[in-house]
Amino acid sequence: MKAAANSELSFEEAMEQLEKIVERLENGDVPLETAIDLFQEGMKLSQLCGGKLEQVERKIELLIETEQGFQKKAFAPMNEEKGE
Repeated sequence: MKAAANSELSFEEAMEQLEKIVERLENGDVPLETAIDLFQEGMKLSQLCGGKLEQVERKIELLIETEQGFQKKAFAPMNEEKGE
């Protein structure tokens, strides 16, 4: 799979392809060269999914109810809020 084709995939499509690759690699019935190619393709898909998730996280806003009503707060992953 080429990088240009990867960037056109939706998150769901990329995850589906990644799951198929993982399944093939876990079965262990592929030649070494094929396993290496599948691993490389899987890494590209994993990076694509990670990038798409980061884009979504930046767009998410949490609504927090206060006595004055709702306030918008930028998304912060749990580990950042706890200082980890």
